[in-house]
Amino acid sequence: MQETTFYKPSNHVRIVTATSLFDGHDVAINIMRRIMQDSGAEVIHLGHNRTASEVVEAAIQEDVQALALTCYQGGHVEFFQMVMDLLRDRGVPHVKVFGGGGGVIVPKEIAQIEAMGVGKIFSPEDGRRLGLQGMIDLVLKESDFPLPCEGVERRAGELHPANAALIARFITAVEEAKARQNGCLRSLTDALLKKVSRNVPILGFTGPGGAGKSSLVDELVTRFINDFPQKRVAVVSVDPTKRRTGGALLGDRIRMNSLASGRVYMRSLSTRRAESEIPDALPEVLTVLRAADFDFIVVETAGIGQGDAAIVPHVDATIYVMTAEFGAPTQLEKIDMLDLADFVAINKYDHRGAEDALRDVRRQFQRNRRLFDMPPEQLPVFGTIAARFNDDGVTALYQAVVEMMNDRTRCGWQSSLPPTDRRTSSVSSALVPPERVRYLAEVADTVERYHKTCAQQAELVERLWQIEGVLSQIGNSEMVSDFSNTRSSADSSMGHPVSVSALLEARREALQKQISPDCRRILEEFPAIREEYARDEIVYSVRGREICTTLHRRSLSGTRIPRVALPGYRNPGDWVRWAFRENVPGRFPFTAGVFPFKREDEDPTRMFAGEGGPERTNRRFKFLSHNHEAKRLSTAFDSVTLYGCDPDEQLDIYGKVGTSGVSICTIEDMKILFDGFDLCAPNTSVSMTINGPAPIVLAMFFNTAIDQQLARIEAEYGRPLSAGERERFTAWTLQTVRGTVQADILKEDQGQNTCIFAIDFALKMMGDVQEYFIRHGVQHFYSVSISGYHIAEAGANPISQLAFTLANGFTYVEYFLARGMDIDDFAPNLSFFFSSGMDPEYSVINRVARRIWAVAMRDKYGANERSQKLKTHIQTSGRSLHAHEIQFNDIRTTLQALTAMYDHCNSLHTNAYDEGITTPSEESVRRAQAIQLIIKNEFGPTINENPLQGSFLIEELTDLVEEAVLREFRRISERGGVLGAMETGYQRARIQEESMHYEQKKMDGSLPIIGVNTFINPHEDMNAVVGNLQLARAGEDEKRRQLDRLRAFQAAHRDEAPAALERLQQAALAGENVFAELMQTVRVCSLGQITRALFRVGGQFRRNM
Repeated sequence: MQETTFYKPSNHVRIVTATSLFDGHDVAINIMRRIMQDSGAEVIHLGHNRTASEVVEAAIQEDVQALALTCYQGGHVEFFQMVMDLLRDRGVPHVKVFGGGGGVIVPKEIAQIEAMGVGKIFSPEDGRRLGLQGMIDLVLKESDFPLPCEGVERRAGELHPANAALIARFITAVEEAKARQNGCLRSLTDALLKKVSRNVPILGFTGPGGAGKSSLVDELVTRFINDFPQKRVAVVSVDPTKRRTGGALLGDRIRMNSLASGRVYMRSLSTRRAESEIPDALPEVLTVLRAADFDFIVVETAGIGQGDAAIVPHVDATIYVMTAEFGAPTQLEKIDMLDLADFVAINKYDHRGAEDALRDVRRQFQRNRRLFDMPPEQLPVFGTIAARFNDDGVTALYQAVVEMMNDRTRCGWQSSLPPTDRRTSSVSSALVPPERVRYLAEVADTVERYHKTCAQQAELVERLWQIEGVLSQIGNSEMVSDFSNTRSSADSSMGHPVSVSALLEARREALQKQISPDCRRILEEFPAIREEYARDEIVYSVRGREICTTLHRRSLSGTRIPRVALPGYRNPGDWVRWAFRENVPGRFPFTAGVFPFKREDEDPTRMFAGEGGPERTNRRFKFLSHNHEAKRLSTAFDSVTLYGCDPDEQLDIYGKVGTSGVSICTIEDMKILFDGFDLCAPNTSVSMTINGPAPIVLAMFFNTAIDQQLARIEAEYGRPLSAGERERFTAWTLQTVRGTVQADILKEDQGQNTCIFAIDFALKMMGDVQEYFIRHGVQHFYSVSISGYHIAEAGANPISQLAFTLANGFTYVEYFLARGMDIDDFAPNLSFFFSSGMDPEYSVINRVARRIWAVAMRDKYGANERSQKLKTHIQTSGRSLHAHEIQFNDIRTTLQALTAMYDHCNSLHTNAYDEGITTPSEESVRRAQAIQLIIKNEFGPTINENPLQGSFLIEELTDLVEEAVLREFRRISERGGVLGAMETGYQRARIQEESMHYEQKKMDGSLPIIGVNTFINPHEDMNAVVGNLQLARAGEDEKRRQLDRLRAFQAAHRDEAPAALERLQQAALAGENVFAELMQTVRVCSLGQITRALFRVGGQFRRNM
């Protein structure tokens, strides 16, 4: 097997990779950083949503040769401008900068950015011409140069915690000198030792990979810098070098939220040629940091095995971090660090088995140290949950570390934290209780049991039908010998003659007793259903409202076509099998659709709008809903809003205000956004794709609807409303308004998108929203739109998209149940959002989802019929929007829309052909809308509403996809359910692998994409194509208007806001309903003010690899 050739650096090339501020699209940069490290580079990956200053600070502290950055959400010119300005201002202009943004960064802007000094902005044409490895080779060649270290020892006197660039270069110098053994190391260390003036406490962290060392380091450092506001910390983090390639993924910096304080220096090291978990130059690196006069140094090693303990001689105290998953207790006897560590932290203490692990580790620790007189609970063995904000187990460990450092180093630290005698985290009720973590395996068991029952019942009915057929053909005169009765041996050779019909009747009676009530009901309803669907009209009810609809339509040729076609089965076993697995639309298991017929008064069309300020998006709403009786107002927010921030003049923020979405930061913005629309009209519904700050934005929307209706009613009454009337009409508004909010925080973590709060706090707020809905009777608004679309956009294939999304849905079910909610009170408030792509599995993902959901809801959770109905919104695939031959995108979108409409989606967004490059224009949006309208109104087969039923391919594909989803459920269940799998990065890794697989096949041509890698237009001129597009960019006047309106709002509520934020924080700390308080807070506080206040009591999201 021939390996792909690639450029191999001759120097130690270090590269920082990241996406730009407020940018969650990190698929591309993840692919790139993987190839970089496989090509021999040491990659410091920062992940998504990074400010220009964070990226530059990382480049300085890590002493890298290059930055590789992606920017897909607009504001790219300003972002790269700020990066280049900062590199020059900070004295590191040698750092090369490379970037990309797909088709979003158009040729004219590429030239503009490269003129700033950026080495290369890669375009889609570069990708097609060079391939993935070719682009990486170009970056590595340009970055393969040694960093000059000559004479650095003469500057040792300048070392100071604030001089990050000099510290970084000293570390590079000692690493290189030790590796090359060129005689320079002695002069460097001599100069450094002269500068060392005191004993700086050094704490070492070690433990197996995946135990949570980095998160625990971040939590302890955070406590230290909050406890000692004047002190500075240095963190050294070590990751292993891959021996085959020489590359390394230095992945700990991504988790360090404490770096935002500005008082923490961090340097990531690779082991390079070292044979242990620490690099050869670690002693010299620590000397550099001591010479720089930091107050505290923390060292984290690479993951270790049972016999590794190399960190111990280099530090003043050590913490061994482990989890409960260490195997049998006898394995503890082999762990060297249990003999040597000063502290043992059993992290992830909320996991099953943690208390048993604590007991076993304490016993082993006691035996190893011969501490038999010390009570086990006083041993320095701690239970911690580093992933939980402000965990008291971590705080207890921190206090013990401070005490030991005072004893050993005489550092004189006086902590302001109240002392505690705890040793473990107070494990509050878990989001999903430990005894329920097998819920996905139980769902899989339930669905498989349902299908087994279906097959058994269908076979019984078929045999009954066969018996009845035989009985109808024979008479009563035919006799056979019956050997069934027990007789004496004397006449055992003689059979008692009985009639065949009697035997068959007995057999029929025995079989009929085995028929289930469900099956009996199906058989009884079978003739009535046939008769009902043969009529001209049918009357059915939805939520208590009777609807009369015609059952047949005429084609232009006069053909009478049924809206729902029934199978022509004669065998009742086939009918039972079909009814169990398929059934007509609107009947369990809702495979063909959750409603009997599609609505005639409302198209599924739901087109997103969002650009500039709320005024411009309001105009786009009016354009999209013109001549449509139903007003479906779907809002796409700019990335500043998506990350819960306010507009600002800071360049990397300013560039994204009103770009790729609408800027909304106050309730006043929200009122302008929906001005002119009756938000409580029965044909108006609102959709908000907002994710991270969803509870805040939802509270703004509800208040907007309430104020609108109160103003309307006051105008009608011609007088102010009384307090009682206001309360009554407020309740009516909440019970009437229709829409959905996309607040699925689980997929945001899995797809690495707009997570802003710590996961447990974000889920807590989502539960608060649902509890508020139940308390106030909000029944027409979906509290969570559980999204697979963003999982697909991050790179997942359709089966993973479906499996992960449904698994997330069942996780919300389990969480809400754990909070004491009734299944039928919240399940109707859940909806789903899928992508529709070109793969064959997309033809059936809706029907598979509906069937799994319905069966699980009924048979596992005992939910009612309304709760069993899974409603879906579909958006055509964003990954299918290619920058080459963009006019072909409409063809792909048409096919995807047809697939979605055939599969009974409840609403549909069709992407505009230019959406991969810019916010769509009015012209491109009209074309996208026309796709749906032409399919619905002109395409003949859509006269029928169940065209997929009866297809052999669709039936087999449905079963195959369902089986694959259930297998995935079991895999996730083995990892502790969705939340447990997220901790190990399971979903994230799968998505990245599938994304890489797609990109490789696209690049090598084995996955043909017309106009991209085959059937290429040799005359296509990208400059001309893009030049003819109407690029939507927020104007300066819009940005200024948003800033002015924000400041006016904040000034108007300057006196009220602090108290409102304090009440909100107290509600969060007391465990009260945060959303109920947000309904008041948003009236006087802006989005950014609220987000920052909640960070302080709920914690920020910690990125992961």
